[in-house]
Amino acid sequence: MIFWGLTKAPINYEFIASPIVYLSIVLISLLILLFVNKLIFKERKEQSIYLASSLVGNTGNLGIPLGIALFGMASVPYTSIINIANILFIYIFSVYFFARESFSLKEAIFSILKIPGIWFAILALMVNYYAIGIDKNVYTALEMGAYTSMVIQLLIFGIYLSKIKIKAIPWFLSLQISFVKHIFLPMFGIFIILYFTDLNPYVASILIMELMVPLAVNNVNLAALYNCKPYDVTASILISSIIFVLFLYPYIQIIEYFIK
Repeated sequence: MIFWGLTKAPINYEFIASPIVYLSIVLISLLILLFVNKLIFKERKEQSIYLASSLVGNTGNLGIPLGIALFGMASVPYTSIINIANILFIYIFSVYFFARESFSLKEAIFSILKIPGIWFAILALMVNYYAIGIDKNVYTALEMGAYTSMVIQLLIFGIYLSKIKIKAIPWFLSLQISFVKHIFLPMFGIFIILYFTDLNPYVASILIMELMVPLAVNNVNLAALYNCKPYDVTASILISSIIFVLFLYPYIQIIEYFIK
């Protein structure tokens, strides 16, 4: 999916600037959360979940197809490279917060080298930069693989959801995370994009959409890997997804305003 997306259009200013702006917004937001998380939560694991998952959106499996639906196929290179920025955040900062009691920041950084997506992203950018042609049959296979990977991720998410009990949902934690993901982060992102960037309206709208998508299923994978309340994280993703559906219409109105 990553290789397919990053080879669909030539590299230009917006192509490089969009992930940098995305990461800047998320990292500044993280600094703010670091100051307030201990005031909201007393338990260390809840603090970790809050910091690790609140800013991680489903920029790939939902962001890419949603971008196609709203902006057309021309959005795929931008949503793909923003997804790479999101992956970098997950495997540096989210990994650290989920496992900070037994896992060092240095080890979290080195774990990036084990992510196949990062290497395919580098390869795709090299192919794109040097304008290396790709046979149409190979490209068709890549496209088929991209769509298949989206379906597989959604199946994984469904399997986790099947084990959630409504009575066991941590409402306070889930709603605090959703507030950050669906209100604070998009509004803060819009402010930064409007006053501190010169992105064209089309790319700015794609970036805003990627800030609005619900929590990513990767949060569950990492929480389970490091034994950091994976079912609470899964419940938070469920609540975030429901809120996203309720907010989808006003989100689309905001995005359309920026396009105009």
